[in-house]
Amino acid sequence: MKEPYHIPAGRVRVEHEVSRSRFIATLDWVETVEAARAFINERRVEMPDASHHVYAFKIGFGGSVTEGVSDDGEPTGTSGPPILAVLRGSNVGDVILVVTRYFGGTKLGTGGLVRAYGDAARAAIAAMRVRLKIPMRQVGLSVDYSYYERVKLIAAAHQAVIDDESFAGEVTLFMTLPESQVESFSAALRELSAGRIALLPLD
Repeated sequence: MKEPYHIPAGRVRVEHEVSRSRFIATLDWVETVEAARAFINERRVEMPDASHHVYAFKIGFGGSVTEGVSDDGEPTGTSGPPILAVLRGSNVGDVILVVTRYFGGTKLGTGGLVRAYGDAARAAIAAMRVRLKIPMRQVGLSVDYSYYERVKLIAAAHQAVIDDESFAGEVTLFMTLPESQVESFSAALRELSAGRIALLPLD
């Protein structure tokens, strides 16, 4: 079962300077890898003269996570992985963080880069506000007319929203409800109908 988890409530941008190099961290909420790639490209278009656009993202939460990371030309392991480590420790899902660097003329060395990118990521996380994401599931079911009104009451009690319904030999309903409610909703329907009503997952 997918439990609720925290996600960024909006875009965050913070900036700091290390040895005349500017580090601009931009954080936001994304739900797909495609959206993450688009966000990265937006930063490249927005700041085309920057030296590097280092990023990490974490889509999903808990046991179902897709991650991505890039050093974007910085020495391997000195920039993207420190950002990803901060995201992993943030207790937030569906998040992307791009740290854009304008080189200031002074090389920072391996340890200096790790600290600079990690500090930029931590500053963005510290400035971030979060909101709770409730994973939802779409389901369908067909019921006899004699059950229709009672099924609607049970659905409402499980926070289900009826997306569509059709009336023919039986009533067919399509609903969206919190993932955490699916099991108990299904059990209530089976109890109502002596096992004759079953949910059909749609996603």
